Amino acid sequence: MADNFTEVFNEISDLLQKGKAKDIVVSVQKALDEGAAPGDILENALMEGMNIVGGKFKRNEVFVPEVLIAARAMNKATETLKPHLAKAGVKPVGKAVICTVKGDLHDIGKNLVKMMIEGKGIEVEDLGVDCDTQKIVDTVTASDAKVVCLSALLTTTMTAQKDVIDALKKRRSPGQGKNNGRRRSGYPEFFRRNRRRCLYPRCRQRCRSLPGIF
Repeated sequence: MADNFTEVFNEISDLLQKGKAKDIVVSVQKALDEGAAPGDILENALMEGMNIVGGKFKRNEVFVPEVLIAARAMNKATETLKPHLAKAGVKPVGKAVICTVKGDLHDIGKNLVKMMIEGKGIEVEDLGVDCDTQKIVDTVTASDAKVVCLSALLTTTMTAQKDVIDALKKRRSPGQGKNNGRRRSGYPEFFRRNRRRCLYPRCRQRCRSLPGIF
């Protein structure tokens, strides 16, 4: 059935890659009007487009601004699809809680990750920025989320990620809480494993003391 809509699916994928948010909404509605299944649009057009963007990002063919623009287009398209997915009985594949940890007000990376994992069919509860550890733990416990995404841009706030992880370990059974922090949060473990000097002079001592976020 999905093969009958290859042309419109490719059109949606191309629009997503170009970040054409307004146009992609029109194309998604066009696909729905023509009888395409909402799940097929999500899987074969939107997710396929984001996979292409992700591949280009990995190969340094596009950068964060382009990925962010594509993710926003993805978000607009999924907003159009959501009621149709619910009507068709397509359920989220899982649930995640995302936030920026205590003391950190940065949210660009968080918002980008949120849009991308929502595009994968995961329901996301966004707690915003500067989130207290107890609030995160209480939300994860109440929602029974299986994925926890903790964003931290500043080296001074990375320890808050560890505080949340430790608190979740005390509250929940092993393996239920996952961390998907921002890229820089992996630096301490990276440099320790490779016995290299940290690029950030102010956090050398902190890097030696952290047990590693990832």
